[in-house]
Amino acid sequence: MLLVVLVFLLPGCRSKAPEGTKLLLYCGAGIRPPVAELAAEYGRLHKVTVECDYAGSEVLLSRIKLSCQGDLYMPGDVHYVELAEEQELVSSKKNVCYFVPVILVQKGNPKNIRTLEDLTRPELAVGLGDPEACAIGRKCSKIFEKNGIVEEEMDVAFRSLTVNELGNHIKLGMLDAVIVWDAVAALYGDVGEVVRIPPDQNIISTVAVGVLRSSEHPELAGEFVEFITSDRGKEVFAKHDYSTTLPE
Repeated sequence: MLLVVLVFLLPGCRSKAPEGTKLLLYCGAGIRPPVAELAAEYGRLHKVTVECDYAGSEVLLSRIKLSCQGDLYMPGDVHYVELAEEQELVSSKKNVCYFVPVILVQKGNPKNIRTLEDLTRPELAVGLGDPEACAIGRKCSKIFEKNGIVEEEMDVAFRSLTVNELGNHIKLGMLDAVIVWDAVAALYGDVGEVVRIPPDQNIISTVAVGVLRSSEHPELAGEFVEFITSDRGKEVFAKHDYSTTLPE
């Protein structure tokens, strides 16, 4: 579903878009809170409509390839932007923020889940992202591989198309544990509890935004990138618990 937000150019920017100009941003579902706020703020100042298509990273890449339309691509991991570059779909990219995978469990951690290895316990109902659909799914597979954990040994009760669905399943009490981004876990602090993955076992995700070669307004798209990566952009990302510097 498309979320339409009015977005405008900052004073002093070189590009002056005709009234009614639109940009299409393909955005990972897990990045929605800060992107929506920044787009709304940008929209109060200028004259461009930005349509944000929120979905899983792999799903969005497929849409870009099928439609040959759009201006910007901001998935949950730079891996997908690099794939788009290899396929000559992206003309430039810039890092925006970082995601740290964490285990999200029910409030109070009633099943006493402390480690990645605990997720293989047969009595647990675990939720993971679909590696063929979203960035968190692919990242989980890499983390399990790094730590010698056999994914097939888990009771994977639910495979999600987006990271947000995993948090919602914790909220509804349908799962014992999921792996999500740290910023997404922060949205569920009232119903869930975070179990940190040790840094030497974890793999941090770099989030980047790319300007698509299909863009009819590449200068305008580039200026939007500069806005969301500006000091103001970093402030908004930080407010929503997204790291704009590489976590240690």
